[in-house]
Amino acid sequence: MKRAVFLDRDGVINDNRRPVNRPEELVLFPFAGRAIRLLNEAGWRVFVATNQGGVGLGYMTEADLAAVHRRMQALLSDQGARIDDIAACTHRPDAGCGCRKPRPGMLLELARRHGIDLTASYMVGDRDTDVEAGRAAGTRTVFIGEGSVDADIRAKDLWEAACQIVGNSSR
Repeated sequence: MKRAVFLDRDGVINDNRRPVNRPEELVLFPFAGRAIRLLNEAGWRVFVATNQGGVGLGYMTEADLAAVHRRMQALLSDQGARIDDIAACTHRPDAGCGCRKPRPGMLLELARRHGIDLTASYMVGDRDTDVEAGRAAGTRTVFIGEGSVDADIRAKDLWEAACQIVGNSSR
């Protein structure tokens, strides 16, 4: 079994002060590529698990979302970073599905598909729903930002989170 780092997208990899519904609206944080490359080089599989209710609400299409993710992958690749797979819940926020965080469906599916040991893995996010999804899936959790979310690790951004994950795993 392999270990992985599951990343939320908006607010972790890219700036989300404005909704990202088109590829040109995606703006990576300056440290995102370096952080993901650090995880890649340390032997972690890196996945994105993202709630994208804008599809279900009609703000964007599945094709728009795929184009956003292609752009994200290309920008990260330009920095030597790799995302191994992406899962997105495109249902309306009120749909009650098992994949929308805080439910663990996306993490469980990615783990099943790629042979991931969830107990040796991390979920990194900037919302309490990310931490709850990680806990429900059995991962350790990292919370990015400020607030009273109870996570295993707290970090100011993805770079700090990646450094802590790599540092913890090398001990």
